[in-house]
Amino acid sequence: MTSPMKPPEGNWWGQSVNRRESIWLGLSGIWSILIFGWMSGYTRFGDQNPIGETLKVSPEEYQEKMNDYTDEASETEEGLLVPSGDDVYFAAQQWYWQGAPVILETGREYNIHLSSLDVQHGFSMRPEQALSKQINFQILPEYEWILPMEFDEPGTYHLICNEFCGVGHRTMHGRVEVVEEL
Repeated sequence: MTSPMKPPEGNWWGQSVNRRESIWLGLSGIWSILIFGWMSGYTRFGDQNPIGETLKVSPEEYQEKMNDYTDEASETEEGLLVPSGDDVYFAAQQWYWQGAPVILETGREYNIHLSSLDVQHGFSMRPEQALSKQINFQILPEYEWILPMEFDEPGTYHLICNEFCGVGHRTMHGRVEVVEEL
């Protein structure tokens, strides 16, 4: 089969570049360097990336931490966990969130501990009324992430798994209730 496009004739690749073309190539090169620098700076100094610690922990060790956390936490009449301190634990497991539902307070910084007990999961938390305000985080077995988090607004925040984790993935929901005062 022949191509409908005919190759240019002569030594076209050996010709010098037009002055206007050189200017545009130079400008696009400078722009690329500026964008790369901005992206690198924003990644290092912006509010884009989560901060906090990452620990190596076996699923069995994290399950023990979860058990200690739920034993120390009190429970409301509605079945919401009330953490005893500033540490809040969530364990992802096919197909539910251990540690949820939980009730937290606005204006108080919590250390959110995340880990998976079986397979890779996604942690997505968002306010009930705002799809654009959310945190997304990848959770892997054998790692514990500790994310400092403070809630400015009271309301219901939904937890979902945003990484396909098996046939019951669609049922993997949790809830965080945030109130003005506990």
